[in-house]
Amino acid sequence: MNESHFPAPPATAVQALRRMFVRDMVLEAHIGVHAHEFGRTQRVRINLDLAVREEHDAAGAQMSRGGVGRDDLARVVDYERIVLGARAAVAAGHVQLVETLAERLAELCLADARVVLVRVRVEKLDVFADMDSVGVEIERRNS
Repeated sequence: MNESHFPAPPATAVQALRRMFVRDMVLEAHIGVHAHEFGRTQRVRINLDLAVREEHDAAGAQMSRGGVGRDDLARVVDYERIVLGARAAVAAGHVQLVETLAERLAELCLADARVVLVRVRVEKLDVFADMDSVGVEIERRNS
């Protein structure tokens, strides 16, 4: 997931988006549908790309350009919360499909209403000896 390819947001005078990302998180996961995949862990690589709506002050000015609260954690999506949530989702127990894990991670990211769009990639790293990974990438939008 070396590049971000989000579709262009709707054209508005006040909408501004920030890109937040988590790159190449490698975790041990209980995942898979085959008998040999139960009772053991496999390495998965997780990448998250979030399009986050930037906060505006009461006058409509973008807070990232010198507005009030510019250096305030409460006005941004906390990547530590996302990382810890992703780790907890993987540790929560066996999941059969990478697609299911990807959906859970997307829900985690979209729980913050400022997240407009999320792209989640989940890859199993040790399935085939002759390739780097297999997996899925999904994209979900907040309603």
